[in-house]
Amino acid sequence: MSDTPPEPSPETPDFDAMTRDIAEVPAVEVIVTVAVNLMSAAAVKLGLTEEGDAHKDLDEARKLVHALAGLLDATATEISSFHAAPLRDGLKSLQLAFREASLMPDEPGQGPGEKYTGAIYG
Repeated sequence: MSDTPPEPSPETPDFDAMTRDIAEVPAVEVIVTVAVNLMSAAAVKLGLTEEGDAHKDLDEARKLVHALAGLLDATATEISSFHAAPLRDGLKSLQLAFREASLMPDEPGQGPGEKYTGAIYG
């Protein structure tokens, strides 16, 4: 018998390699990547892509924008303003786009993520 582990098959991910890869990534990069993914998904659900209304779903967009606001609020002191400022600008743009896309806009301070950012007027 051999002490070497079996080679991963194409169907089985190599979790050891994945763990080594993620271990080399700084936390700020992980946070920014997650934030950008949330922003991208929210933009799609707001109908801001080339396909427009094909994927528009304001209920889903609300959840994504709220999660993004919570992430940015929770990590504000952990990431530099170099990273945080453009993310906050993107969040505000998404919040304004949500307000514009809503047939009956939320009251200021009640929109997605506004409990973290304060009221957004648009």
